[in-house]
Amino acid sequence: MPAELATIIDFIRYGASRFNAAGLSFGHSMDNALDESTQLVLHALHLPHDLGPAYGQARLTAEEKQDVLSLFTRRINERIPACYLTGEAWFAGLSFKSDPRALVPRSPIAELIEAGFEPWLGGREVSRALDLCTGSGCIGIATAHYHPHWQVDCVDISADALALARENVERLHADNVRLVESDLFHNLDGEVYDLIVTNPPYVTHAETDALPAEYKHEPELGLRAGDDGLDLALEILRDAPRHLSEGGLLICEVGESERALVKLLPEVPFAWVEFKVGQMGIFAIGREDLVEHHARIKALADARRA
Repeated sequence: MPAELATIIDFIRYGASRFNAAGLSFGHSMDNALDESTQLVLHALHLPHDLGPAYGQARLTAEEKQDVLSLFTRRINERIPACYLTGEAWFAGLSFKSDPRALVPRSPIAELIEAGFEPWLGGREVSRALDLCTGSGCIGIATAHYHPHWQVDCVDISADALALARENVERLHADNVRLVESDLFHNLDGEVYDLIVTNPPYVTHAETDALPAEYKHEPELGLRAGDDGLDLALEILRDAPRHLSEGGLLICEVGESERALVKLLPEVPFAWVEFKVGQMGIFAIGREDLVEHHARIKALADARRA
């Protein structure tokens, strides 16, 4: 143990330096070494994530130093995402349990949730919303938290992911959330929603195979989506109209597969959302536009499933 390390700030700086030197990959909630080091140090010390800077000069005991360094060692040697080491991820201002049963919460859709999905909803009345491919439940549960008068269904094909989502429902007392096991819309016959929000798998086969080691700890089911990353997105676009109310809205994340989607469906008027940091591969589209272009979308989606 380096004798020179004494304070919280010392260990945060040391961890960040070690992480950068080891060539770690970031992108699971935190996107840089300094923030991940801070996350792990505060977790090891049982301190809140928003600890004030005045405590930075607080000195660690020998046992606390060992706890921090043990976390650093696991992060470097095993390439485990920091949120899996701490068991916690923050999303839309809320604390979610996070473990390898589902992807680490990190979608920019959090910004839309906190903004009440405006201006995209355009004042639409919402009584029922759907989070399709919910994973840990973060999008649906956060939506339900900020809109307690909405009824929100959280749907996933993975029983393991839904078990984690159930723990997060209980953690955040989301009484207006229902969990449903389903392969996309297959078990939702007759269900209609005013808003569907989805962050489906959208990583191409080639990109999935080339991902850094950190991503290998996440379920591949939540990442891989065909040669162009659109296998599931096209099915969602095809089937969403049957589950959207008149004037209903679909919001879907496709990430880097945005270009492939625009190339496949140049005639479809996707509205690409601008975030504080720019465009992030998330579009909004109304039911009427999906109905208008249904034939072309269906032909593409049916070919994928075949």
